[in-house]
Amino acid sequence: MTDVPPSFAFLPGAADSPVILHVPHSSREIPAAVRSGIVLDDTGLERELDHITDAHTAELAEAAAHAAGLTPWRFVNRLSRLVVDPERFPDEREEMLAVGMGAVYTRTTHKEVLRPDGYDAGPLIERYFRPYAEAMTEAVAGRLAATGRAVIIDVHSYPRAPLPYELHGAGPRPAVCLGTDPFHTPSGLLDAAREAFAPCGETGLDSPFAGTYVPLEFYGKRAEVTALMVEIRRDTYMSEPGGPAGPGLSRLASALGALVDAVTR
Repeated sequence: MTDVPPSFAFLPGAADSPVILHVPHSSREIPAAVRSGIVLDDTGLERELDHITDAHTAELAEAAAHAAGLTPWRFVNRLSRLVVDPERFPDEREEMLAVGMGAVYTRTTHKEVLRPDGYDAGPLIERYFRPYAEAMTEAVAGRLAATGRAVIIDVHSYPRAPLPYELHGAGPRPAVCLGTDPFHTPSGLLDAAREAFAPCGETGLDSPFAGTYVPLEFYGKRAEVTALMVEIRRDTYMSEPGGPAGPGLSRLASALGALVDAVTR
């Protein structure tokens, strides 16, 4: 497929940095061969991308990397999460299957049909999901080998108002939601995040989105791999849905850079 850009990019940081900024949902790119399996018309697809894409988060991570004293590594998904969502379980463990949003989505944010019933997700899992998971596993292993630890900071955004697909949309929606894992998110990492993002508004915990991403090879097994999900409410830095970034983006980049510095020390 000649129209397929690289599925992901692993952008090097300082050799002695343990930090990986993971940006899984920033792209709107969908290869033509994948687009053909989506039933939405072009207008409907653009509208869905406005809602589902964590717009400008790759730029946010890039600016934070430049702001940090010791440059972190960055792992960036180059394709839309409508191709595959690399942070979902690819099997029945995934709770978002209940709304048609497992590793390969079959429903939209508004619970409309995205792919037809009976769609075979297998080829997309093999072509995109597994290589991504393997590369992220290797990235974390590389930081462990080089520094003795790895710190994954997952960079996301979410809308001001809940979308119909959200399973836990009734709770608080702070300016910055910090998603945690009981094994991989130590209190020091959480405290550093709260301090770093204090200038950006209220921070909350695990609402409306909870958990964080750790490759399965390390999940629940390697305490040297720590992780935090940073979910930023979109109205704090951009026009919703899918609009341009505003001045809030630079403030958030400074905060994320400060978090990188805090956990690098």
